[in-house]
Amino acid sequence: MRGRRTRQEMKAELLAEAETLIDKAFDWDDETEAPTLRDIEQVVLRLRKQFGERVAEAMIERQEDNRPVPGPSCPECGAEMQYKGQKESDIESQVGALGIERGHYYCAQCRRGLFPPR
Repeated sequence: MRGRRTRQEMKAELLAEAETLIDKAFDWDDETEAPTLRDIEQVVLRLRKQFGERVAEAMIERQEDNRPVPGPSCPECGAEMQYKGQKESDIESQVGALGIERGHYYCAQCRRGLFPPR
């Protein structure tokens, strides 16, 4: 668990990661003799994917800090779901693989769990 971080702390961390990725791109360019457009695109797409994953993780973390009170309604029966704490989860999203920690909610009536955001 990372602990609660401020917007400014998260922004500073993301900016530092962006700088590192930019350095990696330029280092690769310095070390690669006569790269093709396709080579350049592959490197840029890989680095863009890495950064996109980190931005998505940070945004999800910020959302989790705003946990709904009371808990969300159960999609099955409509009853209020109970907060059961944080749970680490690896998910595959449209921006790539994300390692996130988010709230776990549980409906005792339906015995169904939920990990918002969906």
